Amino acid sequence: MYHDIETTPRSELREIQTDRLRETVRRAYENVDFYRERLEEAGVSPADIESIDDIAELPFTRKEHFREQYPDGLFAVPHEDVRRIQASSGTTGKQKLVGYTDADLRVWRDVMARSLAAAGVEPGDLFQNAYGYGLFTGGLGFHDGVEGLGATVLPTGGGNTARQIEMLQDLGADALGCTPSYCLYLAENMEERGIDPQDLPLSTVVIGAEPFTDPMRAEIEAALDVTAVDIYGLSELIGPGVSVECAEVQNGMHVWEDHFYPEVVDPDTGEPLPEGEEGELVLTSLTKEALPVLRYRTGDVTSLTYETCDCGRTAVRMDNVSGRVDDLLIVRGVNVYASSIEEVMVDVDAIAPHYRIDLYREGSLDTMEITVEHHEDADAGADELRDRVETRLDEVLNVSVDALEVVPYGQIERQETGKVQRVFDHR
Repeated sequence: MYHDIETTPRSELREIQTDRLRETVRRAYENVDFYRERLEEAGVSPADIESIDDIAELPFTRKEHFREQYPDGLFAVPHEDVRRIQASSGTTGKQKLVGYTDADLRVWRDVMARSLAAAGVEPGDLFQNAYGYGLFTGGLGFHDGVEGLGATVLPTGGGNTARQIEMLQDLGADALGCTPSYCLYLAENMEERGIDPQDLPLSTVVIGAEPFTDPMRAEIEAALDVTAVDIYGLSELIGPGVSVECAEVQNGMHVWEDHFYPEVVDPDTGEPLPEGEEGELVLTSLTKEALPVLRYRTGDVTSLTYETCDCGRTAVRMDNVSGRVDDLLIVRGVNVYASSIEEVMVDVDAIAPHYRIDLYREGSLDTMEITVEHHEDADAGADELRDRVETRLDEVLNVSVDALEVVPYGQIERQETGKVQRVFDHR
């Protein structure tokens, strides 16, 4: 274990969380006008926080609040105490700006080092960091964490695939960090160049920044001959490093609860849901100085498991994100997430893990068209594959599509940088 806190009994962890929540609420109340007004409206003061269970009395924070308070209305420290400003990777409206004090940067470095260690990265390893640098928190978050762990970072950044492959060959990275879609893109380019990933020392990829399914993970692991470990984070809380899978088990992501308190709530009512039930993830920062965040509704759909993991860690595990609340598709009265569609399609062996969903509206009805790729190793014809995918979508999700096109391998556009776009809403 990187840190003793990873195996702390839950009773002791609750005491830590209570003390830190009390301090976080006090900091927000005394230093952020937005939170003081919201807490007073809810009839809650810092003195009312007697245990971590009182968190349910606090008001929610939503992404629109970050945009309404743009650029720094949620900051709890003066500008001279802020050491870094970064932003969310959102593409609509104003970006959500986030700030860090010296102490915040130390926490971020620590939770990222802890995450990388859990993912199987070791001191002395060479880590090729293909996450984007700049305002996006991914690149610098990984960079600092690798150095904090005592490993060597190779900051290749996003894109420039030819250079990425050249560095993997010439320097022999032990681990790679990038999005799951870019992993597959790298594998395709290696194959085109006649490079066998098994000839490389690469053994671990740490994938995040976009949802993926277990079949897609299996494709990545087979294509690159690696262990693919999921990591989760968001700029509003700190960046990457909120939670991570352990390489030993790979069954849910351990949330570092000494810094981030997780809840799962009903997306419609906001009421907390019991362990194991799927809903919207809500996170509260417990140690942030520059930007304390109370009950942030992430929009990510997951569930929580409190049972001690087989790896020995006691931290709660969140399931892999299955979709986003605001990405729920409603087609002819059937609710379905794009990731659920992906899981069904990729489970068909002859379908490659690349697809696009186009949504239209005809009159008062929503329509859905899906494009999938014929796997390059598959023998089945396009008509047979179309029938198989349509049948599986109907059997598993009770979804019928208006059009399903099977195209040759490589025809769906790939992305070298940024988060992959799967759903195109034309409504």
